[in-house]
Amino acid sequence: MSRPYIKKLSFTLLDSITDKDPMVQEQVCSALCSLGEAQPDETLRACEEYLRQHDKLAHPYRTKILRAMETILSSHIHDLDKDTASAVILLASSEMTRTKELDCDWQQAASSVLVAVGKRFTNQVMEEVLNRFQPGMLPHSSVLHTLANLSMSNAFDMVPFLPSILSTMLPMLGMAKQDALKVVFCCALQHFSESILEYLANLDQAPDPTVRKDTFGADIFGAYDFLFHHWLQSRDAKLRLAVVAALGPMSHLLPSERLEEQLPKLLPAVLGLYKKHAETFQISKSLGQILEAAVNVSSRTLEVQLEALLVALHSQICVPVESSSPLVMNSQKEVLRCFTVLACCSPDRLLAFLLPRLDTNNERLRVGTLQILRHIVNSAAAQMEIKKPFILSSMRLPLLDTNDKVKRAVVQVISAMAHHGYLEQPGGEVMVEYIVQQCALPAEEPQKPGPDGEDLAADSVRAVSIRTLYLVSTTVDRMNSVLWPYLLEFLTPVRFTGALTPLCRSLVHLALKRQEAGADDFLIQYNANANLPSPFALTTRLLVVSSNPYLGDGRGAASLRLLKVMHQNIHPLLGQRWETTMPVLLEYLDEHTEETLSLKEWEEKLLVFLRDTLIMVSDNVWICQLSQEMCKQLPSYSGTPQEKNFLYKCIGTTLGAASSKEVVRKHLRELLETARYQEETEKEGLACCFGICAITHLEDTLAQLEDFVRSDVFRKSTSIFSIFKDRSEHEVEKLKSSLILCYGHVAAQAPRELMLAKVESDILRSIFQCFNTKVLGIKVETKDPALKLCLVQSLCMVSQAMCSGAQASSFHFSRKAELVAQMMEFIRAEPQDYLRTPIRKKAMLACTYLVTLEPALEEQTQADVIHSCLHSVMALPPGPEGEDGVCQESLYLDTVCALEDLLTSLLRQNMTPQGLQIMVEHLSPWIKSPRGHERARALGLGACLLQFFLEHLQVSTLVPFHNLGLLVGLFAPRCADTWTTTRQEAVGCVYSLLYLQLGYEGFSRDHRDDVAERLLTLKDGLVHADPTILFHTCHSIAQVIAKRLPSDQLISLLLTMFESLGDPDKNCSRAATVMINCLLKERGNVLLEKVPEIVSVLRAKLRDTQEEHVLPAAQHSVYLLASQHCEAVVSSLLGSPLPFDSHTCALWRALAVEPSLTAQVLELLLEKMSKDVPFKESRAFLLGSTADRVATLLPLAATCALNEVLSAPSSGTVVLELYPQLFVALLLRVSCTVGVQLPRNLQAKERKSTSLAKAARNLDPCSSAVDALQALLLRSGSQDVLRCVELEGGWELLRTSAGHEDGVAQLASSMAKYAGPRLPLVMKALGCTQNSVYEIQRVTSTAFLAEVQAHGPQLMTAMVSGLDDGDEPHSLVALEAMVGLSRLLDLVEPWDLRLVLLHTTIRIRPFFDSEKVEFRTASIRLFGHLNKACPGECEDVFLEQVVGGLVPLLLHLRDPQVPVASACKFALCMCVPHLECAELAAAFYKYLQEGRSVHFGEFLNSTCKHLMHHFPDLLGRLVSTNLFYFKSSWDDVRAAAPMFTGFLVLHAEPEQRTQVDLEQLIVALQLLLKDPVPGVREKAAETLGRLVKFA
Repeated sequence: MSRPYIKKLSFTLLDSITDKDPMVQEQVCSALCSLGEAQPDETLRACEEYLRQHDKLAHPYRTKILRAMETILSSHIHDLDKDTASAVILLASSEMTRTKELDCDWQQAASSVLVAVGKRFTNQVMEEVLNRFQPGMLPHSSVLHTLANLSMSNAFDMVPFLPSILSTMLPMLGMAKQDALKVVFCCALQHFSESILEYLANLDQAPDPTVRKDTFGADIFGAYDFLFHHWLQSRDAKLRLAVVAALGPMSHLLPSERLEEQLPKLLPAVLGLYKKHAETFQISKSLGQILEAAVNVSSRTLEVQLEALLVALHSQICVPVESSSPLVMNSQKEVLRCFTVLACCSPDRLLAFLLPRLDTNNERLRVGTLQILRHIVNSAAAQMEIKKPFILSSMRLPLLDTNDKVKRAVVQVISAMAHHGYLEQPGGEVMVEYIVQQCALPAEEPQKPGPDGEDLAADSVRAVSIRTLYLVSTTVDRMNSVLWPYLLEFLTPVRFTGALTPLCRSLVHLALKRQEAGADDFLIQYNANANLPSPFALTTRLLVVSSNPYLGDGRGAASLRLLKVMHQNIHPLLGQRWETTMPVLLEYLDEHTEETLSLKEWEEKLLVFLRDTLIMVSDNVWICQLSQEMCKQLPSYSGTPQEKNFLYKCIGTTLGAASSKEVVRKHLRELLETARYQEETEKEGLACCFGICAITHLEDTLAQLEDFVRSDVFRKSTSIFSIFKDRSEHEVEKLKSSLILCYGHVAAQAPRELMLAKVESDILRSIFQCFNTKVLGIKVETKDPALKLCLVQSLCMVSQAMCSGAQASSFHFSRKAELVAQMMEFIRAEPQDYLRTPIRKKAMLACTYLVTLEPALEEQTQADVIHSCLHSVMALPPGPEGEDGVCQESLYLDTVCALEDLLTSLLRQNMTPQGLQIMVEHLSPWIKSPRGHERARALGLGACLLQFFLEHLQVSTLVPFHNLGLLVGLFAPRCADTWTTTRQEAVGCVYSLLYLQLGYEGFSRDHRDDVAERLLTLKDGLVHADPTILFHTCHSIAQVIAKRLPSDQLISLLLTMFESLGDPDKNCSRAATVMINCLLKERGNVLLEKVPEIVSVLRAKLRDTQEEHVLPAAQHSVYLLASQHCEAVVSSLLGSPLPFDSHTCALWRALAVEPSLTAQVLELLLEKMSKDVPFKESRAFLLGSTADRVATLLPLAATCALNEVLSAPSSGTVVLELYPQLFVALLLRVSCTVGVQLPRNLQAKERKSTSLAKAARNLDPCSSAVDALQALLLRSGSQDVLRCVELEGGWELLRTSAGHEDGVAQLASSMAKYAGPRLPLVMKALGCTQNSVYEIQRVTSTAFLAEVQAHGPQLMTAMVSGLDDGDEPHSLVALEAMVGLSRLLDLVEPWDLRLVLLHTTIRIRPFFDSEKVEFRTASIRLFGHLNKACPGECEDVFLEQVVGGLVPLLLHLRDPQVPVASACKFALCMCVPHLECAELAAAFYKYLQEGRSVHFGEFLNSTCKHLMHHFPDLLGRLVSTNLFYFKSSWDDVRAAAPMFTGFLVLHAEPEQRTQVDLEQLIVALQLLLKDPVPGVREKAAETLGRLVKFA
């Protein structure tokens, strides 16, 4: 059966190969390949037969079939039998030659089939192909293609055939008239020649090692002669290229004498093609092959042709390249290969041709020549060895060229020269210097990629030079002696600064090599190398350039590494020390980037390293020489201020280590005399130098400063400047400011004990002497802001120095008040509308240090300081800018930091809650400011103060933080401020306050509280302005507060929050509502006693506030309180005056939001309604008169409340759950309030409200009960009952004593008619009321039950019969019946259910495939409920229905309607227990969880696997059921059905095939292959491929 079956499957698939959708075509081919994997012979036979039978099939489809056959053959050629191979060969041969068109896909596909078969059945294929390759007749072009491809894919088997093929082919060449056919002949000759050359190159592996080149010589020459003389001159460009491509490999097979004879004609002819073709790759490749062949036979003709060859090839290299495509690049490589051949045979003539062309000024010619020169230096090293000096001297002019392309080419040539020993020749140093010069070029700006995607920066002259220098230094061993120590000469000249990084890297590598070779090789002989920098110059240079470490591609690390390896040449004692200190510096650089590195910290580390080095050396002579070299290099860094600044610091450090006072004084004097005071950076550097020097030479430093002020230099400066008055004032101020700054740094750096002794007598006196000028003996203060700033900065440093000493606590600073007043004067003088200078920042820092000194400031002075500083900073406009319009954001932030430091310094003087309160009071006006930026700043300061207080908290005894609640209430609502920064700072404040509370509770300072820590993660949520995210974050913040706030402060916090409900800032008001509700939710459980007060406050706020968001918030608050204190809230609300006002009604409706709470409320209200007597009897006037019944207040209020709760739509779910209790209670409430009156006080209110025409609820006891009953029916979906009773006047009858029983009967009748499923539980509940103490209630329940019982037997029958509504199969009756039955099942006795179970299941089955989504959903859900409710004794009967429903349920998982798919998940989970298969149940529960997306293919595959493993006998039934859905109207279901079938077949055992009607299945799949939906056709084709299993 196998072959006919495979044939049928294959033919079915092949019939669909003409599908219009490409994806379906691909699936058909894939299915064919699947068949071929299992049954290659039969599948190939089927394809072969199909193609023969359908010779009208269009070419594109034949091509696809042939491609599929090729795929099968490629994988299973060794499994193929001879007969099948023969049939396939005949078919492919026929397909290949059916059309005379050239180069079509169809022919190529057929040819590929032959080539695939030919890998094993070479003789059979050749026999067939040669039959179509007869002498005297032009063959089909595909025959030639096939022969050529066979020779390339299987040379060993094909070469023996080639002599006869060539002899047959030669006469045909003259018969070819079409250029396209001629091209095919050329290609065939090219491949034949390449195949022969491959064979001859691998004779040791060949089957016939006796084959020789001579065997083919005559035939190849004959073909060559014809191609050269007849076709090479063709007008067709493709033909010419094909000819020249063939001549290349053919030239190697020509007899030597023939080749020599042809070269004079061949070479010019090939060179002439360059002028005719833009694409020259094939020409160059062939020319290279011809030249190699000529060299191999030692041709003398090349000498004659050499000039023409060089000119032509040189022009090809120099021609402008439009793109960097692989074809163009390969063409260039082939031309260079030609030069290699010529260099090997004629090096002198080649150089004589090339080198003069280096002198040209033409860019293209020079670049091209350099490119050729580089290539022959690399590829013809032996021939160029004796030409090295000649070549080096020819580079003189190219080295001077400024063109980037020429430079790049020169660098590449020098790189090649380095590898081959050229730079060891005299003049090689010039080449090295050239490379270094190019490395020092300015770094390129990042550029966009070029048109072909190349990185222009990576290919720049500088980048190429850097790579070349490193490559030559590290990989070319012979260059070590050339580069070491020569490269050291380039380190110190400024013009080579840009090359420092590559130079250092190369020198490090060279130095390490020298160290490995031995100490003698490494030590530098400075006497023999006069141009080398001294150890002091080298140390200074490398240390200074390291101060900006990431500049110049990371020169800091490179310089330090070089310094480390050079330790032996710098000083013999440094090696061991630097081995430990230098790696730490390098590691620090690795850990940072240019963005993260602090230059100040880095410079300090370098200075520590220098200081450590000087200590290690401890040689005064060496140190003095180093300081002299540093001073000598100062002018070199005038163009780089930052590095010059650092060099000044290095000089100060070095002088500090010097023991010679004369040297120190001399250098300090020179520095003062030569410094450029106009440069700010240099002025700062000079001051740092003096400060560092003062650490060890304080007396000398102060003496030099004093001498300079008194010296002629200073006086001459001022007198010279006075010639030009404007300029003199400016220059003198610069000089004075520098001296003031020097004094400040000296005070900051000097030893504290020595400094304190001189601070008032010398330092401050000198500072103020420079600051103030005497005119006619009167002291005049300068107005220059720069000088003022220097004064403030120096005083700040002096103040800090005084505070930091060990004797600071005992030091009495007599001028403290004077300095503080001076600082305040400076601060107040600063403009309030912009931030221009850092004066106020520096002044506040000075005050920060001064306030800690003795004597203490007076209270009023301290308050003035706080007020002045706050006003100076807080009142600044947002985005402070200088007068020039440049943003001063950094200066502003520093100024704020200074203010924070000052305030915390003052707070430190009174670290108590009271002291904290005082500081917050100063901030309070700014926190409440209407201007957002002021609030943001105030919150930032508040956060800072709280954090400081927290960090320095010292609690000796456990005391309460009594104002925590008030402070939290102040800051928390600001978490929703309109300014992002304010919001985040507010969170920080709350965070600190919570930790303060923990501190006062006794927790240690390092204690981390998980709850409070969550606040830090919530800051991100406050970045967003999206209200949803913002208020959600506020809610989370309130949760944290709720968990950590002491219970005794909760109510005060809530009351504070309630006050915030009226906040004019809507965001803060809303945040207050959110936080209140969160606090109530989290901590409401402790507020039981406060519930009446809170409810009362809420009702009052609702009356007083008109904002829309307050009412929903209040409703939610009541809901939250009720969730924890339901009875208390219900009692509080029931105590509200009747009739309820609109706000109270809204609060009642809020209790219906959440089902569980709604259930509690309803149950409580039912209890309240029945707890008290419904009425009291009272007699008016005479004792004998009829007693009046007056309603009691509590049941009346509960009835009204019930009405409000039931009127809320959200109560619907709970109403359905409590329906029987509610219905019975309200019905009985109606009965016992008939004729009952309102109390007199409420009657007056009722009349008043009626007269005012307010829309209040009816307070009449019976009417209110009827209203509540109607609300119940409406909310439960029983509108029909409501309407029916209304139409019959039943509601009015219920309200009257005479008609009450009739009204009850009408209600019961309507319920039986329209709400049958609800009656069983209602009847059960009513039965329990037969013993009521009120006769009217017993009468009402009896009347209702009697009426229902009259309709009772028909309820279940009506539901089932509703499924059989014959008039309309999809009527609403059937739908309601299915929905109703789903609800009734839990109430039905098992015996009653058994009677209708099978009938119901069978009846609802057609609805599974209903066109209406509601019917599909309801029927499938009912099926699931029936499975769930099925009695144990019915399981065997019901299992059949489960099996029958399995396929539709699985397929409808792909239903286009989500409710249907969801119902299927439910039903399947209910069905699976009946199958008693644990693996299948596990799969269902894994994939079919509600809310989880189902990967249908994966799930279906798993399901089929388990079904076929446990229920193999169901295969036939499942497949036949699937066949029904092949005609489904839903595309996805129709596609799922064949997929289901395919998976069943995939997992079924072959012996189960008897269950399946394969004929019917294949026919059905054939029909699906014509489906209008491509996805369906794909699945059908896929399934057909799987049916091979049943072969």
